[in-house]
Amino acid sequence: MAAQLDGVLEKDLQEKIKNSKVLVVGAGGIGCEVLKNLVLTGFLDIEIIDLDTIDVSNLNRQFLFHKEHVGKSKAEVARDSALSFNPNAKIKAYHDSITSNNYGVNFFQQFTLVLNALDNRAARNHVNRMCLTSGIPLIESGTAGYSGQAELIKRGLTQCYECKPVPGQKSYPGCTIRNTPSEPIHCIVWAKHLFNQLFGESNDDEDVSPDTADPEAGAEVGEAALAKDANEKGNVDRISTRVWAKQCDFDAEKIYNKLFFEDIKYLLSMSNLWKNRVPPNPIKWDSIVEEGEEVTDAVARDQKVLTHSQSAKVFAESIKALKESFTKLPEGDYLVWDKDDKHAMDFVAACANIRAQIFGIPRKSRFEIKSMAGNIIPAIATTNAMTAGLVVMQAFGVLREQYEKCFHIYVRLVTNPRKQFIIRDKVLIPPNPKCYVCSAKPEVVLKVDTKNVTVRELRDDILIKALNMVSPDVTLDGTSTIVISSEEGETDCNDDKKLVDLNIVDGCVLKADDFLQNYELSITIVHKDPGREEAAFEIIADPSSLKPKEAEPSKETEKDEAQPSTSSGQNGSSTNGKKARYDEDVSGEVLVVPDDDDMPSTSKAGTSGSGAAGSSSSGSGVEKRKHVEDDEEPASKKVKVSAQQDDSDDDLIIMDD
Repeated sequence: MAAQLDGVLEKDLQEKIKNSKVLVVGAGGIGCEVLKNLVLTGFLDIEIIDLDTIDVSNLNRQFLFHKEHVGKSKAEVARDSALSFNPNAKIKAYHDSITSNNYGVNFFQQFTLVLNALDNRAARNHVNRMCLTSGIPLIESGTAGYSGQAELIKRGLTQCYECKPVPGQKSYPGCTIRNTPSEPIHCIVWAKHLFNQLFGESNDDEDVSPDTADPEAGAEVGEAALAKDANEKGNVDRISTRVWAKQCDFDAEKIYNKLFFEDIKYLLSMSNLWKNRVPPNPIKWDSIVEEGEEVTDAVARDQKVLTHSQSAKVFAESIKALKESFTKLPEGDYLVWDKDDKHAMDFVAACANIRAQIFGIPRKSRFEIKSMAGNIIPAIATTNAMTAGLVVMQAFGVLREQYEKCFHIYVRLVTNPRKQFIIRDKVLIPPNPKCYVCSAKPEVVLKVDTKNVTVRELRDDILIKALNMVSPDVTLDGTSTIVISSEEGETDCNDDKKLVDLNIVDGCVLKADDFLQNYELSITIVHKDPGREEAAFEIIADPSSLKPKEAEPSKETEKDEAQPSTSSGQNGSSTNGKKARYDEDVSGEVLVVPDDDDMPSTSKAGTSGSGAAGSSSSGSGVEKRKHVEDDEEPASKKVKVSAQQDDSDDDLIIMDD
């Protein structure tokens, strides 16, 4: 191997390559190419981690994998394949999640540098924070179709992954999804929620029945609901959709009539909703008129917009197939929706189009729905290869300690005026002084309804999902009150309390720290009463944005300052009629999404509670246990969207430009 590199790389760099230890996070499209490049350029000590397994859809661009590897660990197969290029290399593979508690600061500190090849923001945030804490250079990368990027992240020298402003995600109020859809995406989101209600991990925030708490519907709706006979109300009588479906043995006709006839009639009874809207048209199963010829060709069926009767037939076929898969699972297990699973995708496409027909919304082809439901940007193998090459070139710069030359590099489909399609920044972008991760004193403002949001929602939806904490401890500043403890069972008694019950009101400051990632954050609470079209909460990374107008800096001054980042709550819950927004699975500045999801899989059902019985405590919480020293550096940490989201790394990634 050394002979092959002589004359290409200088001796000093070759020696550093041999003696370095590299961590590759992700063994998908980019990760495979990066691992191959590392081995071919002489790196001998490599570790690679990936939780994902190989799927047939990976084989057209992840060239370390072959047909016989389907179903096996990506990391382990990638290691075995890469060793064929250089058997003398030492490659250790982990079939695990990088966000696991097993991979803390001490784990990261053993490496010379870390190379990211992930496909979701939460996992990338986690690695970003861990590298900041451990002081290890991180090379971030990603692709989106024909575009790619590679950048160095080094504490104190460059901006971190979370320094850049994140545009608010496209989201929809729950009452819009459930009551008044007006766009195809509303119907697609509803259909995905229905899949989970019937066959997946059930979530109260993904209810698909009519929303009687919709403020626009008027108070008389609740009274009318109580007056109805239980048999006429469907899910309104609090029976879960899955329990009801099991009672009728997943009968397609009964489920269809419940969802697309009875529930629609119930929506029509909310007369206030239709004063300025075209009302929906309920369609009963036995009134469906056969339209069009049967589509048997798979390609045509994917591209053609099906008629209502054709969609109803697909609906029935997919329910039958999904029922068979679901009933074979052990008690407590459930299906996980996957755009690459035929029956799961057929179900969502059929339900979305049937609902669209009822509400007078244009229907879409299965292919279009798949793209919208999975947020797909096609993966391009050549872009992966080019980006992986840039990653290793950046690694050379780090080993040479030429950090000032490690500029952010982009791959573009369209050339610039100088006919270049590989473009770099002219300078290193310094850290954002207002970043709530890498600044000296990380702080955010949290606008939230303190009267209705619970401590459980604060922990799960805001700290873990939105702020990517793993195991947070939260105290009320200036008091001895522990609001949330990472110790199992210690503060379970607080979970269902409203924030106001613990004296968390407008103007309060919470101190949140994640011991596992050595990350501490100050959170200033601002109370707000959310309206129908507002998110359940809003996180503002620059507290100065809340100053009154006369206190705001001039526009000239603002131009020279780093831009603050903001993010809205996702998957926020609905309490006492305050509706949460349902977000699409879109994250990042340049929309990119994994296109490598597993084939329909199963996952153990479980709860996210913090533990067993809590300690005896009054409404003021429990006594404070520990305190992080003021001079500790903030740093890193992660976990994201509940246990459902993994950090499988693929070629489709968030591009930050």
